[in-house]
This record gives sequence, C-alpha cells and structure tokens, in this order.
Amino acid sequence: MNNFNRFIKRNFHFLAAFSAFVLYFLTHAKTVMQIDSGELAAVQTLLGIAHPTGYPLFTVLGFIVTQIPFPISEIHKLNLLASTWVALSIGVFSFTVKYTLDNLVYLKPSEPAVKISKKKKEKAQKTAIIPLSEIDDVTKYLAAFGSSLILAFSKTYWMMSTSVEVYSLHILLICIVWLVIFRAFIRNTAEIHENEWFLLAIALALGFSNHLTTLLILPGLAYFYFSMYGFNKRSFLRIGKMIVLFAFVLFAVYSYLPIRALQDPVLNWGNPIDFERLYRHVSGHQYRVWLFSSFDSAQKQLTYFINNLPAEFNVNLLFIAIGIFFSFRVARKFFYFTLITFLFTVFYSINYDIHDIDSYFLLAYISLSMFAAFGIIKISQLLEDKNLGKNLSIILVMVFIIVQATLNYGKSDQSDNYLFKDYTISALNSVKQDAVIITYQWDFLISPSYYFQYVENHRNDVKIIDKELLRRSWYFNQLKKNMPDIYNRIEPEVNSFLKLLAPFERSELYDGQALETSFRRLQTLLVSTNFEHRPVYIGPEMAEAEMKTGEFALPPGYELIPDVFFFRVVNTKDYVEASLPDFTIRVPSGRDDYHSSFIQNALGSMLVRRAMYEMQFDKTDRAKVYITKLKETFPDFPVPAGLAEVMR
Repeated sequence: MNNFNRFIKRNFHFLAAFSAFVLYFLTHAKTVMQIDSGELAAVQTLLGIAHPTGYPLFTVLGFIVTQIPFPISEIHKLNLLASTWVALSIGVFSFTVKYTLDNLVYLKPSEPAVKISKKKKEKAQKTAIIPLSEIDDVTKYLAAFGSSLILAFSKTYWMMSTSVEVYSLHILLICIVWLVIFRAFIRNTAEIHENEWFLLAIALALGFSNHLTTLLILPGLAYFYFSMYGFNKRSFLRIGKMIVLFAFVLFAVYSYLPIRALQDPVLNWGNPIDFERLYRHVSGHQYRVWLFSSFDSAQKQLTYFINNLPAEFNVNLLFIAIGIFFSFRVARKFFYFTLITFLFTVFYSINYDIHDIDSYFLLAYISLSMFAAFGIIKISQLLEDKNLGKNLSIILVMVFIIVQATLNYGKSDQSDNYLFKDYTISALNSVKQDAVIITYQWDFLISPSYYFQYVENHRNDVKIIDKELLRRSWYFNQLKKNMPDIYNRIEPEVNSFLKLLAPFERSELYDGQALETSFRRLQTLLVSTNFEHRPVYIGPEMAEAEMKTGEFALPPGYELIPDVFFFRVVNTKDYVEASLPDFTIRVPSGRDDYHSSFIQNALGSMLVRRAMYEMQFDKTDRAKVYITKLKETFPDFPVPAGLAEVMR
C-alpha cells in the first residue's frame, strides 16, 4: 500500500491528464468541424500557411503527426492530437497547483533576492502565505487533482479537445508558461536560479509563436517580477536579456512563414514573403477592426461571459467562490497574480466583437480553476474541523466533478457530429462538373472544403471563391496558383483593384469609393467571364444580403435560380433543371448552436425555394421530392402553406 501511495503521489499529474484524456477520447470528433477546423487541418497536412497570425509551431507539429502511419484519416489524427494537447495541459496544470501549494512560503530565510527587514518579512508571512504545516499532503494532492479536473471538464476547455484548433496547443503552452512563471518567482532566492527567467523567455516565445493572446499573462508576470526585484537597473537589464532570448526564439519559429511562402504552397494565407506582409500577418492586422469597437459590444460580451459561467463550471463555482476569498487571506501574492490575469483576460476578450468568443476566455477559466484549488483546501479544512474526516472531502470533490462532467458531456460530445462533413461534401456534389461557387460561408463550407478538396481530393474540379477574401491582395496570388484560368480572365481588373487596395492595406489615404466600385466590378466579372466556361453558383447568403443592398450585382441579362445548396446563374427565363436532392445530412441530436442552426436554415430555405421554383413550372412531382427531402432531413423546418398542400 505504501508503494502504491508513493506511485500515486509521484504520478498524480499523469493520472489527472489520463483521466481527462479518457473523456476527451470518447467525445472527440472523427472528421472536420466548424470554423477553422478544415483550413487548419489542410494547412498542417500540406505545410501551408494558416490565417493570421500564421501559427507556425502549431502547423509544423501537426505536420509531423500527419506523417505517422496510422489507418485513420489525417483530420482524425489531428483531432486526436488536439485531445492530447489539452490532456497534457491538465497534467501541467495539476503539477503547477501542487508545486504552488508546496512553496507557499516563497521567501526563504537565506539569500533573499531582495533584502527586507525582519518586520516586513513577518508581516508578509502573516498576510501573504499560509504555513505549510496547516496543509497536509493529502489535501494538496486533492486540491491539485480536483481543480485540474474542474478545469478539464469545463465546457469550453473540453471543447478545445474535440477537434483540431490552435487553442488546444495554446492552452498547453499557457499552462507551461504559468508553471515556469511560478518556478521563476519561487526559486529566485539565490542568484543561481536566474536561469529560470531565461527559461521563461523561451516558454513565452513558444507561446507567442502559437497565439498572440499569450500576452494576457504578461500583466500578472510584471506584478510578480517587479514585486520581487523592484524598478532598478539590474531588473531592467535582466528583462533586456530575456527580450533578446525571446526575440531569437520567436524569430526562429516565425521564419517558417516567409520561407514556406516563397515556396508558394497551395494554401498561402497572407503570402508573407516580405517584411510588410509578414508584419501584417503576424500582427493580425486585419482583425483590429473588431477590437475595442464599442462599449455596447463590450457590454454584450461581458454579459455573455457572466451568463455562461454556470454552464462552464456549474456546481464547482462553489469551490471557485470560496477559493477567491480564501486565497486572498492566506496567499496574497498568488491571489493578486491570478486576479490580475483573470481581469486582464476578461477585459481584453469582451472588447473583441466576434461571435465565437468563448476560446478567448480560456485563460480566465484557468485562473478560476486555480482559485478552485484553494476552495477545495478550505472546504477540506472546514470538514476536518468538524471531525468529519478526510474521506468526506475526497467524496465531495469527486461527486462535484462527476456532476460537472455529466452536465457538460452532452454539450462537448462531438463523436457523432458529421454535420459539417456532410454539408460540405453534399454541397460540392450538388454542383455540376468544373463549377465555380462564389460564397463567404467560411465556417460551414469554405474552411471544410480546403481539407476535403486539397487533402482528400474530393471534387477538386469545383472552384470555391471566398467573396470576403477577395478584399485581400494576397488572395489573388492563391487564386492564380489554384485557379489559373479563372484568374487570367479577370487579371486586368485585378491589377486595377490591387493598385487601389495597396494604400488601404498600408493604412494610408485611399479612395474608398473607387476601391468599392472596383471590388464590385471584380465580383461581377467573375460571373460574366466564367459563365461560358464553367457553371457559376452564388451562395444563398449573398443573394439574401449583398444582392439586395447592391453590393453585388449580376451582369445584365443574367438571373439566379434556386438549385439545391446554392443559386445558379442562368441567362434564360425558361425552366432549368437542378440535381435531385440526393444527399445525406446527419444532424446531431440536441444541437441548437449558431453553426448548426445556420446550416439547417440555409439548406432548408434553399429546398423550399427550389420546390417553389418547380411549382412555377407546374412540376408538382419534382416539388414533392424537395419537400420530402426537407421533412426527412429537418423535420421541424416550417413549410409554407402552399407547399404543405402539395404533400397531401
């Protein structure tokens, strides 16, 4: 038994990681998911360049994994890699909590880095720390293990493990950074440990090479650093050395982008072949429009964050709330560091006006889970004070974690989610040979199609043009490589557009009206110059929005007819036959999120439109086919009264 206990103590962080991985494995997706999943999987498999900020470390590590011979698809490998990254982050988190609890007395009596008076030291020990003797080993392990699983089974954190996404590696790296920060702070009592700060510089560089929101931990780090060393020449000299090392590592990792861009890969977002384009790409220049956009946006995102907290942690909010107050009383500097990190993360994130904001709160959830460890300690102490025994504390923590995991399992389970694969494959199959599709359904179609077309070579005769990316100069380089015939037909207008676009991308004075006119003309030319060579389709979102506002117009004499997934461009008022709705869309049960709802509404509306088009030409039997398919696929989708009568 003693040997078993020693084994558990030595490997408890691996046990935490394994416990998380078991559920992550059961709930991970087997194929492409929404938003950037398809693009990122394609970039990793083909060694391309992803959307800003490029994610070079993420790309290279993913590529290495795809080279492992294993009888599953590349996307499945990468989804499992995401599960692995997140599970490892839980192991690092649990180790960090235990390390912190073991070193709460962070001012050692010998060789202090900053000399303080005996009176100040005694005051610090009374207000900032809790003596180690007051926390027994079992309670520390319980707090570390319990808080790590509270984090592991929070809704958003769990979701990061289900499919390929940069945040899976990001949270592993940020947990490593957090650990190294605490090590550097705790082990600073002798000059020999100064190398901890240089290790931190490397960890930060790797974090920044994957995701720039690593910066959200810097305010807490600054508090730790200057509270220990003060504002003096020596402390700033050390920072200077750290910056040099940081810059070297960061440059080495990011050099992947221009080197690979010069090789002109199939997916080459930003085409960062020179300093100007590299800076725009790495800094995420195009996303700045959504940052600090308005007070109303910040209020909306803050309300969402607060309202979403019960869904993240549910019953374990109790441990978090108690831990916040308890850590303030017994571990003051830990409290300040964690609170600063939490507040800065929330402040930054609520000022980013995007609908998929959840992942930006991940560091805040890590901070709250750190507080949960102290809540577990306090509850354990209260139960022991009442002579209720240690076992009751363990049972209570485990029951709370099981409740949280049970409540969040259904929300996080993507093991049966084939919606985005089915939608993309079916949409590609619905159009004619060599078709051109102009759309901006990034989350649902364009991103997944990058994987299926470029990696699995499914319907790569179909060319999908992202209407929104046409606003970026780099995108025409990608069009020229992947769709040369389409590019060549519009090259003169492209050259004119790029001249007008250049000052806009450089934040210089530009002619907005001329730029918009050229952009609209470019879209129209994509239709007129390809119509005789390729079937042309328009996304339903463009017909519903841009065509009604005049931002997009068909060439004179052309019109749209509803097909199955898209509107087809025609130059006749006669009846045009469309493909029959021979597709399968598997809608996961219980899904009522934004992305699932969009697909159901978009495809449901198109099937209704096609049925109505058939009725205009008295083709009742064909109209029934589309409505029957609608009712089979989306039984709750409302059918207009006129079409409902057809089914009787």
